[in-house]
Amino acid sequence: MKAPNTPPRIRIAAAGKRYQQHQIFENVDLTVGEREVVAIIGPSGCGKTTLLRCIDGLIPLTQGEILIEGSPMLAPRAGVAMVFQHFGLFPWKTVHDNVAYGLKLSGISKAEINERVPHFVKLVGLSGFEKYYPYQISGGMQQRCGLARALATEPRVLLMDEPFGAVDAQTREILQFELLRIWEDTPTTMVFVTHSIEEAVLMGDRIVVLKGRPSSVHEVVEVDLPRPRDRATLLLPHFAELREHVWGTLMADARQAEFDVIKNN
Repeated sequence: MKAPNTPPRIRIAAAGKRYQQHQIFENVDLTVGEREVVAIIGPSGCGKTTLLRCIDGLIPLTQGEILIEGSPMLAPRAGVAMVFQHFGLFPWKTVHDNVAYGLKLSGISKAEINERVPHFVKLVGLSGFEKYYPYQISGGMQQRCGLARALATEPRVLLMDEPFGAVDAQTREILQFELLRIWEDTPTTMVFVTHSIEEAVLMGDRIVVLKGRPSSVHEVVEVDLPRPRDRATLLLPHFAELREHVWGTLMADARQAEFDVIKNN
């Protein structure tokens, strides 16, 4: 969590995004502190991923502004890294070369890359697989590789779009606890989008609930569970209380979003 009197790492002010005549979200105001973990959750189609991509500078806002470390986020830049749901690995590159990709773009020397890459490969549990190609490893291992690539640039802000959404349930739980372990040792701000309420409660310091059409911040839920967190956290009565509170907030909108999808089809 951010220290007293420390400026927020991320500041989002009156943010809105429109595609043609369709307003995706509007009047989004949010600050994220240094080394804080914030989960963004909401019904399907509410603009969670769009907001995350705006934070990364991949797409522009229509209204408002996003500042990271006090500077407008108008395009992707050093210090901010994104982990995508579908891995985003280059199939013709090995694990080592995928992890090294961001470092090469940054102009880091080959000697330094060869020194840093093994550290981050080991950090995500892929030691011994450096020469493997993506098609030769499992989905969970591919996502570990994508995470290592992001971490290798030593970002001050790590953005994740459904980082475990493309893997099976058992692998997802393993990766959740791996990421918690890594975060304990890595001083970075994390913002992640998820459809899993349980994942948001387990990992977040706060949960930002988006609702409405266009969406806006309906509620910010403080997750006052002790850290470090492990599987025992899932058994805490307060964990269940927080999960039920968020689900109760989202239930009606989630059902309506399902019917809207059916109508559009």
